Amino acid sequence: MSSRKSKSNNLIHSEYLSQVQRILRERFCHQSPHSNLFGVQVQYKNLIELLKRTAIYGESNSVLIIGPRGSGKSTIVNHALKELMEVEDVSENVLQVHLNGLLQINDKIALKEITRQLNLENVVGDKVFGSFAENLSFILEALKNGDRTSSCPVIFILDEFDLFAHHKNQTLLYNLFDVSQSAQTPIAVIGLTCRLDILELLEKRVKSRFSHRQIHLMNSFGFPQYLKIFKEQLSLPAEFPDKLFAEKWNENVQCLSEDKNVREVLQKHFNVSKNLRSLHMLLMLALNRVTTSHPFITAPDLMEANQLCSMDSKANIVHGLSVLEICLIIAMKHLNDIYEEEPFNFQMVYNEFQKFVQRKAHSVYNFEKPVVMKGVMRGLWSRSPQKNSGYGEAKKEHPQSHRQGSHTTVFSLAVGLETQGANIRQYPNKGSSCTPVSLAARLLNIYNS
Repeated sequence: MSSRKSKSNNLIHSEYLSQVQRILRERFCHQSPHSNLFGVQVQYKNLIELLKRTAIYGESNSVLIIGPRGSGKSTIVNHALKELMEVEDVSENVLQVHLNGLLQINDKIALKEITRQLNLENVVGDKVFGSFAENLSFILEALKNGDRTSSCPVIFILDEFDLFAHHKNQTLLYNLFDVSQSAQTPIAVIGLTCRLDILELLEKRVKSRFSHRQIHLMNSFGFPQYLKIFKEQLSLPAEFPDKLFAEKWNENVQCLSEDKNVREVLQKHFNVSKNLRSLHMLLMLALNRVTTSHPFITAPDLMEANQLCSMDSKANIVHGLSVLEICLIIAMKHLNDIYEEEPFNFQMVYNEFQKFVQRKAHSVYNFEKPVVMKGVMRGLWSRSPQKNSGYGEAKKEHPQSHRQGSHTTVFSLAVGLETQGANIRQYPNKGSSCTPVSLAARLLNIYNS
């Protein structure tokens, strides 16, 4: 009987943990509509007022939201649209069009996407229009109500706005801003960009029709506010089903925020970047360690997550290499020093490796050429652009460079050369004399001697 009760409790516990994972992951991935805004309340107020003037009073507007990546541009737009749609009579009358400069790479594709999102494919059909402006005007005209005296307000959100400025003649931007300055269909054009010089990219005719409203977002909060954000982002909401578990979870979060080691981790993240995406990544990695046997996040979880966040992906390549592959890296480093960072080919590296073997035959094994070639195929190298002879403007000509075939394909090392000595010496288990990297570390010292 007790075993059945224990199994039932475990199932309930597991169910609550699954809900915790879902709630927090939605929050960290900005998919939760109830997530809070931090440090952008003034900018949010300006944006929601502008949208209400368009949605309620039929006033056309245009605005640019400018800020670095991760500063909350998309977040405040999504919050503003959510609040706007909660206003009575607005949700049924206001239309939204979301465009992205990475997806709509020209005005023709953008116009098709506008037509699709406004559900006007059947209205447009196979009609032929003389110009882009005529096509857009027809689409907006089709949105008018039955009495044709009033129109549904349309909100255009242009993400990666600076990419639209690279479209030919900036026709889309010109026509959208032109409509926003005229007495036609009420529209609001919201551009999101991370470029401070965005106005310099606009043509004169486009710039003259833009309202020049700009909302700048900067993460200006200090570390105390950052610590408060950490607690709020990890805390469970009051409506969580199991009140007792939620209370214990939130108490644990409070203890974490007061832990010295956790504060050091957060301080490092804060000093590197105030970007909340970085914080969310840290919390997501720590959250992944939560299980039924480990139901709460601990300080070691956050410290390990911090190590994963700060890990150098290129340097990690070295940690899984054989002695031969590390010796090839050392040979490439030597060539890099001699030929002043010019690209090299396999034959050059192989010859350098053979010289090394002949000098220190007692310290390293010799390998046949096909075996050495396999080290190249592991992806340690990256192809370099070639000019004429294959060396571009190489300052020194290597005697092997005239040979043809696969052995003369020009490569450069994909891993940063200046850090490889440190990467090899810092590799785990370096103290053991039989590990590949400990041997390679000795070889590196021999090579440099």
